[in-house]
Amino acid sequence: MNSISGSERITQFIEAIMLVAKGDYSVQLEITEKNDMLDALAMGINIMIDEIRHSVEIELQYERYKEINAELEKAKVKAEESDRFKSAFLANMSHEIRTPMNGILGFASLLKKQGLPYDQQLKYLSIIEKSGERMLNIINDLIEISKIESGQMSITRSRTNINEQIEFIHAFFRPEVEKKGMRIFYNSGLSEKDAFVETDREKVYAILINLVKNAVKYSHKGTIEFGCQKSGEFLEFFVKDTGIGISRDKLNDIFERFVQAEDYLRSKYEGAGLGLAITKAYVEMLGGKIWVESEPDKGSQFHFTIPYKPFSGLKNFSPAMISESSVDGIPNNLKVLIAEDDREAAMLLRLMLERRSKKLMHVVNGTEAVEACRNHPDFDVVLMDIKMSEMDGYEAVRQIREFNQSVIIIAQTAFAMAGERERALEVGCNDYLAKPIVGDELIKVIGRHIRF
Repeated sequence: MNSISGSERITQFIEAIMLVAKGDYSVQLEITEKNDMLDALAMGINIMIDEIRHSVEIELQYERYKEINAELEKAKVKAEESDRFKSAFLANMSHEIRTPMNGILGFASLLKKQGLPYDQQLKYLSIIEKSGERMLNIINDLIEISKIESGQMSITRSRTNINEQIEFIHAFFRPEVEKKGMRIFYNSGLSEKDAFVETDREKVYAILINLVKNAVKYSHKGTIEFGCQKSGEFLEFFVKDTGIGISRDKLNDIFERFVQAEDYLRSKYEGAGLGLAITKAYVEMLGGKIWVESEPDKGSQFHFTIPYKPFSGLKNFSPAMISESSVDGIPNNLKVLIAEDDREAAMLLRLMLERRSKKLMHVVNGTEAVEACRNHPDFDVVLMDIKMSEMDGYEAVRQIREFNQSVIIIAQTAFAMAGERERALEVGCNDYLAKPIVGDELIKVIGRHIRF
């Protein structure tokens, strides 16, 4: 340093100040042993740089604190909003559960009265049935959202005929839509061959039914249209209605759990407000996305996509392969074993099947079910309850499969939780039904496996 001239040191000072001006606060000037005026200036510059660095650090820390406070405020608002949504949801759920329960219990009590006219009895039974369906829908939604939130929901891919699903949904909703003085149309851009894809059939059904059901629910005039077409590597579905519509500021909320698009909908329309949240979760699980376009009083148009994966098993396609089941072709001479320990449940199954059955046998536990199948190898179908005394349904199925591989075994259980279907299929069941069992659904499931 002793060899550096005063002018060179001044140049160093200027360069250091320029670096500080550019934001480099790591600069420090050397101090010589001369202790002259230039050393004093160097010390002053070093102190100034330290103070600037300290001030900048304080400023950065202050900005960071501001950011943290802003984030905490957002989190607080979100938490308060979430609590408000959950409180509103719980209040709504209380209403939604108590209302159908009131219908079921109230009209069941009225049915006990002596001398009721037959038409009055039918009216009361219809109300009880509709209330039960409403209650079941609520319970199903709660189970589904619980599975989704706990990560227990899984995907089961199989051959799926998209055109058949669309036609079925159109036929299912058409009477209800026409009763409201409206019309419903469907439009599929898929050929017969392209309509067969590999995806989760039940979840695609659930998505479409949820969206079409909402379109019917919130529309009172005009038309409903839905359909599907190929879009690159995806299938794109749409559901369009001329209903009440959704305001722009609510479009981002309608897919959230515990949220309904408008507060007044809770008092005007029944429902738990979980349908679209479940629908969005299903779409994303299948690898797609969902979005909506809407305008109040003019209607809404929902779109969703799923990956297009042609079913690889269709090497030799023919139009005869279109139908996935032969429900209408089920004969009236079925031989059925009902393994069910609940007397009322067994009676219900017997009533559902007696017109289609040549032989109906009832057992109350797994041990009896195994013995009955051993002694009667001609059974076409076994309806196997899973939870029974002595031997449960799973063990009974394992033992039956040791000597009979051909009989159709359908598991039926009230334990409709994630993994039950997969477990039933793994032990040897051909299919699975969750209680409560509906007659048409039971016949449809049997029709998948009985071929004529």
